[in-house]
Amino acid sequence: MGFEAGVNKSFTEAPVFYWLYTLLIAIGAGVILLPNFPLFKMILWSQVLNGVLLPFVLIFMILLINNKRLMNEWTNSRPVNAVAWLTVVVMIGLTLALVGTSIKDMS
Repeated sequence: MGFEAGVNKSFTEAPVFYWLYTLLIAIGAGVILLPNFPLFKMILWSQVLNGVLLPFVLIFMILLINNKRLMNEWTNSRPVNAVAWLTVVVMIGLTLALVGTSIKDMS
């Protein structure tokens, strides 16, 4: 977004980052302190969301690591790419199985 970021920076070097970081922690703490908030369901659904988004993150990571302009000589080799793409395919299959069983359980 164009501003300094990272926990290795001081507050004066990255004030926007630290204010956003603090705000997100405060919002998270405020939400879980709400009376009768379903914590177990929130934990479960946040993990389901993480599992569903993981294949997309893996795909973008593999595309970035194979970009010669970005990574120069540190791009993946063919065997490593084969394992990486196999992992993505397995994760997509597992995600579809999760979505399928979730839909089946809801009906």
